[in-house]
Amino acid sequence: MPFPEFFAQIPSLSLRDPLADTLGAATDGIIEYHYADAVKLAGHSCPTVAGAWLMASRALTALYPDSLPLRGDIRVELRGAQDAGTIGVIGAVLGLITGAAGEGGFKGLGGKHVRRDLLKFGADIDAEARITRLDNGASVLLDYHPEAVPPAPEMPALMARVVGGVATAEERGAFGQLWQDRVRRLLLQSAQRPTIVLRAT
Repeated sequence: MPFPEFFAQIPSLSLRDPLADTLGAATDGIIEYHYADAVKLAGHSCPTVAGAWLMASRALTALYPDSLPLRGDIRVELRGAQDAGTIGVIGAVLGLITGAAGEGGFKGLGGKHVRRDLLKFGADIDAEARITRLDNGASVLLDYHPEAVPPAPEMPALMARVVGGVATAEERGAFGQLWQDRVRRLLLQSAQRPTIVLRAT
């Protein structure tokens, strides 16, 4: 699948999913996620999808410093409503990686591996998101600041022409390249710019 080349430079995320192990879906339940998986889920690559990926990466690194994160044993809470702005997209990507699901999620197998109601919207929290380990209650708060990596100056005018349906083929190509270049910078230069603010609770 012809994704932008920089996708391959983004570190993958590995988790252990006991349900996948039980059902023989993955050896030892270990599942590796790539940024392209989040793009496939969302159907596009944008600063929002990149931000959700960064949130998951930073949170899992902080919560599981010495072991693989336990997929399905993680609660995700988002301050925004599911239908507000891009909150639903963020929730979908975080749910993909962590296994957390809303009220329609997996209800468990023999009382174990419940995923339902682990993804909450409209949470009363002092951050955009809170991610919590269910086994020990450790959690982190996260805020995402994509404005730390602004778009190219040409983007607003190009976007107006693309959205308005009057852009030439060259302008559409330039718009897509500039759009993905910002995503690249968000994902690969986030260590130099504070796009994610993470703090323990």
